[in-house]
Amino acid sequence: MKAVLALADGKYFVGKALGAVGEVSGEVVFNTSMTGYQEILTDPSYHGEIVTMTYPQIGNYGINPEDVESSRPFLSGFVVKESCPFPSNFRSKMSLDAYLKENNIISIEGIDTRALVRHIRTVGAQTGIISSTDIDPDSLIEKARKAPSIVGRDLVKEVTCDEPYQPIEGLWTLGTGYADCRHIKSTYKVIAYDFGIKLNILRNLATLGCDVTVVPAATSAEDVLKMNPDGVFLSNGPGDPEPLHYAQENIRDLLGKVPIFGICLGHQLLSIASGGHTYKLKFGHRGGNQPVLDYQRQRVEITAQNHGFAVDEKSLEGKVKVTHINLNDNTVEGIQHLLKPAFSVQYHPEASPGPHDSLYLFERFIKMMEDHKRGVEYAQA
Repeated sequence: MKAVLALADGKYFVGKALGAVGEVSGEVVFNTSMTGYQEILTDPSYHGEIVTMTYPQIGNYGINPEDVESSRPFLSGFVVKESCPFPSNFRSKMSLDAYLKENNIISIEGIDTRALVRHIRTVGAQTGIISSTDIDPDSLIEKARKAPSIVGRDLVKEVTCDEPYQPIEGLWTLGTGYADCRHIKSTYKVIAYDFGIKLNILRNLATLGCDVTVVPAATSAEDVLKMNPDGVFLSNGPGDPEPLHYAQENIRDLLGKVPIFGICLGHQLLSIASGGHTYKLKFGHRGGNQPVLDYQRQRVEITAQNHGFAVDEKSLEGKVKVTHINLNDNTVEGIQHLLKPAFSVQYHPEASPGPHDSLYLFERFIKMMEDHKRGVEYAQA
């Protein structure tokens, strides 16, 4: 079946329908990862986005129930050069196409993804539409121009959990699957704000001895403190951090009362709560190969990233210390509060998919909680 991807600036691509039949709009972005498409599909941070994979063939190792990062796919649409109809892997349970159909994800294949990505890099990420029901390019371009922008929208409320819950999975190992974290001795009580949290974050915290309770994004600081946590985690999530005033206010109320660790959207929200500002990147950072310099250790980490906004470094002066920087474009990748036990990174140390260079950050959070429990005076790392 024929399908069309149309962009708001008038550019369009004709291909074949993949996954569900229908029409969907979203911000068209690209991810440079060679593997990990299932984790990308189920990362809530992609809510509101149409994700283009730059690697030419996607789906070659199939889909399995163990590699999901949330309850279901949250992205708006999916774009690939070629999907593999006959996956080959001992863990595969279904094909990519079957999985997309099962989860009603409207997708397209057979287009020149290299040309699309070059266009996005040149003019910037923008709203687009995938349709296999309306294949008139002029009609779709007009719809794309009228579709809502990702800027200024609260997408977190559409992906956060409804009620608090406690995860039960630890890290995965071949042959045994995920560890049961109920059998792991818990030393620290952590409250994790769910702005669109990935499961592998929770698995890492649990494996390091954290008794984690995940709470909805709008949970008040007062309610969090009533739970008497040793630390608070601010998760990843989709879209623009600026309109999330409730989250920013709660973080301000928690600063100084309990150690805080933020990732991705959580990093942006901590920066805003500390007096900083954010801005939209031209086409964002999405992939598993972003080089980041850790100033403290003077080491370069290869990191997994997924974000379309960044923190304005100048807005942070005198408020926090910049600890990590992106070596591709010098954007801020990490901060540490000057006076209170709080730090964050823009990238994803939990990987899944991606390199494991940054797992030490979870241990840094553990040490910060331990020092706080022992009454050790906070000092910048």
